[in-house]
Amino acid sequence: MTVGLLRTKPVERSIADTEEPGHRLRRELSATDLIVFGVGVIIGTGIFVLTGRVARDYAGPAVAFSFVIAAVACALAALCYAEFASTVPVAGSAYTFSYATFGEFPAWIIGWDLLLELGLAAAVVAVGWSGYAQSLLQTLSIGLPEALAGENSVFNIPAVLVVLLVTGVLVLGVRLSARFNQIVVAIKVAVILLVIFLGLFFVKAANYRPFIPPPESNPATEGLQAPLMQVLFGITPVSFGWLGVFAAVAIVFFAYIGFDIVASAAEESRRPQRDLPIGIIGSLLICTLLYVAVSLVVVGMQNYTRLSQEAPLADAFKAVGQPWVATVISVGAIAGLTTVVLILMLGQSRVLFAMSRDGLLPDWLAEVHPRFGTPYRTTILVGLAAAILAGLIPLSTLAELVNIGTLFAFLLVSMGVLVLRRTRPDLPRAFRTPLVPVVPILSALTCLFVMLNLPVETWLRFGVWMALGAMLYFAYGYRHSRLGRRERAASASTR
Repeated sequence: MTVGLLRTKPVERSIADTEEPGHRLRRELSATDLIVFGVGVIIGTGIFVLTGRVARDYAGPAVAFSFVIAAVACALAALCYAEFASTVPVAGSAYTFSYATFGEFPAWIIGWDLLLELGLAAAVVAVGWSGYAQSLLQTLSIGLPEALAGENSVFNIPAVLVVLLVTGVLVLGVRLSARFNQIVVAIKVAVILLVIFLGLFFVKAANYRPFIPPPESNPATEGLQAPLMQVLFGITPVSFGWLGVFAAVAIVFFAYIGFDIVASAAEESRRPQRDLPIGIIGSLLICTLLYVAVSLVVVGMQNYTRLSQEAPLADAFKAVGQPWVATVISVGAIAGLTTVVLILMLGQSRVLFAMSRDGLLPDWLAEVHPRFGTPYRTTILVGLAAAILAGLIPLSTLAELVNIGTLFAFLLVSMGVLVLRRTRPDLPRAFRTPLVPVVPILSALTCLFVMLNLPVETWLRFGVWMALGAMLYFAYGYRHSRLGRRERAASASTR
């Protein structure tokens, strides 16, 4: 049985499965589409909220350094993803990559992890979308009752509606999804560029001094809320100074999460070997420039010690007598979160599709719509689950599960590059991760460092979800695996 758990799916078999009738996705995405997908999912509320909060509590004006360092850390993982995506251009992202390197059970675990990460993230973002939509409606004097909108509602109608809208767009075709995404991302980026341009007129040089404030010790967090690093090594967080800048990296790292979803669209890319690396690395570069520009503007407009926690950028404009910009920011946030929900659900539906096509979940889920060419069954299932979660459950306390799940995927993909280089050096690689093994090892260590900064309770919840996944695999996936069935059939024919 141990051998069966670690059986790997040959890359050639994974690619051949993409051409099966009834399971073939349409290749309609260009490199530009993939870049826009990446920008669409990375740029969310973080650019309007996270920049100011981290500057106030951890790094001061030097928060721009934190974004650059985090971008470099993400770039290490992005280079690993780019090699895998160009070598194994198959839906499923880290799940598919792990199946080709570590074996079936590790692949199942990472797939199960991705289902939690992407599904929970989509629901969380939909709830955030509802909050911005409610705020905008209230400025127009047509706001919904609190029981029907916002995180503390009884039933969150706007959150459900945006999930159902996105589900419909995804079912109707990846080309329509790409065009819809391009329009909304264009609105979002235009709002961000406008905010940067307007903010430059209110920047004061005095607000940048000192650029790196003197370090301050933070009180240790106790109990399950304490970072795992503090529990294991007794290291308490530090604010400001260079240690504060690096402590902020662990937080702003999460602002970049999402570029890996570009790899989920591998089967729908016209020229995956060329376009996927461009999409992954290009979107990360664009988002880094936007994050750094916004962080420099917000700390230049208002002293970092006076930045608000809930809406630092909007409040900075109010502080300089420009409250109308807050409405513009709300429009940008609504547009931004719409694309985030769309791309997270696209990624989750493709992971579920790949796992079902491999037989680890019921294979009827892997049917492709005969007219639209989309995995409509997995898309509808994902949409219904996300709508229920977004409508009924306040999810803010579980949001950190998204982060640990993503980092776990990054870590496995980084190490997978080393494994596949060793086990299949013959594979054609349109893109090769540079400086192997240095880059994959640095990427894995960086991910582990950030994971250790997450609370103990997040690790416990993650462990429970992984245990549930393992039980489901042994109850269903191990016996129904297509790879396992092929091996058993081949063994029987040789007797």
